[in-house]
Amino acid sequence: MRFERAAIVGVGLIGGSLALAARRAGLIGEVIGIGRSAANLETARARGIIDRAVRDLSGVEPVDLVVLAVPVRSTAAAMRALLPHVRAGTIVTDVGSVKGDVVAAMAEVLPADRPFVGAHPIAGSERAGAGAADVELFHGAPCVVTPTAATPRAAVARVRALWEGVGARVHEMSPAAHDRALAYVSHLPHVVAYALVRALDDAQLAALSGGSWRDATRVAESKPELWCDILLANAEAVIAATDAFAAQLTALRAAVVAGDASALTALLEQATAAKQQQLRAAPLARGATEP
Repeated sequence: MRFERAAIVGVGLIGGSLALAARRAGLIGEVIGIGRSAANLETARARGIIDRAVRDLSGVEPVDLVVLAVPVRSTAAAMRALLPHVRAGTIVTDVGSVKGDVVAAMAEVLPADRPFVGAHPIAGSERAGAGAADVELFHGAPCVVTPTAATPRAAVARVRALWEGVGARVHEMSPAAHDRALAYVSHLPHVVAYALVRALDDAQLAALSGGSWRDATRVAESKPELWCDILLANAEAVIAATDAFAAQLTALRAAVVAGDASALTALLEQATAAKQQQLRAAPLARGATEP
C-alpha cells in the first residue's frame, strides 16, 4: 500500500500533516510539494514535510498519488492544471470539507484511468500553513471517504489504508450524505462562532469572557477565505442547518421573553440529554480538534 512518490498540492495544515504522518508510517516515499507561497514551501522543506518544491509536475518523475489540499472551489482547477503531467494509474484524492461539488467536478476533469477518491479528514486547527503541520493531527480523528459507483474499489482501498495508517477512523459515505452531515457538525458551528463574535459589538466585554466564550468562538479564528469557499460550496445543506438552528434559537428566545421557566427548563433539559446521548455515540467528540 506504499506510495513511492506523492505530490501534495497545498502544503498547509492538512496537506503538511498528512505528509508528516504518512512518511513516519512508511506509507509515502518521496513527497513533492506544490503551492503558491515560496516561503511556505521552504518552511515545509525545512521541516522535512516535503523533499522538494516545484511549480507544477512538468519534468518531475511520475507520481503515483496526488493529494489536493486546496480550497474546495479551487480543487478542479488545480487538478486540471496538473493533468498533462499525471500518468495513467495515478490515484487522486483530496481533503476538502465539501464533497458533492468536488466529486462531480473531478468526474469531468479526470479520465477513468486516473481514479479520484474523495476524502475529508475531520481534524484541524485554527492555525494554518506548513508551520502548523502536526504529525499527530489525525490520530483518532474521523475521516470520511466518498467513493461513487464508478470509483475502482482498489483505489478506495489504497486511500482508506493511507488514512487508517496515519491513525484516522475511516467511514464511507456518499458525497451527498457527507455534505448533509457536515453542514450540521462542522459548517453550522463555524457559522455560529462567526455570528457570536459579530454579536459582541463591544471589544471591552471580551475581557470578561471565560471558557464558554472561548470554546464557542475558537473556530472564528479560522481563515475567512477558506470558510467562505466551504459555506458557498455546500450552500443548500448549510441553509437547511442554519434554519434548523434558528428555529431552536427562536424557541429558547420565546421562553425567555414569556418568562416561562417551565418551558425554558424543558428546552434546556432536552438539549442536555441530547448532548449526553451524542457523547455516548461519539466519545471522541469531546476532544475533537477540527478547525
